[in-house]
Amino acid sequence: MFTTAAELQAWSDGHRRAGRTVGLVPTMGALHDGHMALVEEARRHADVVALTIFVNPLQFAPNERPAAYPRSLSEDLKLAEAAGAHVVFTPAPEEMYPRGFST
Repeated sequence: MFTTAAELQAWSDGHRRAGRTVGLVPTMGALHDGHMALVEEARRHADVVALTIFVNPLQFAPNERPAAYPRSLSEDLKLAEAAGAHVVFTPAPEEMYPRGFST
């Protein structure tokens, strides 16, 4: 499991330098059969698969609470491994939106 973009980038770069393709399955966690099917499909098309779990606070409406989104990291990690994900990226909002971030 990686928590920083630098870790995921280094992992991905290493695989690509070795001639492998990298598949990405982005999620918000609370994994279910649909997510597992996406991992399995990614494995059919790529040599290695990274699954992300990031509850993006910017995609919630002002009246919604990101903290209320269901989270089950330990269960999600088990499911991701069982489906064949090679790595899981679980950044904190501060990693994705560092101080001074602007778009």
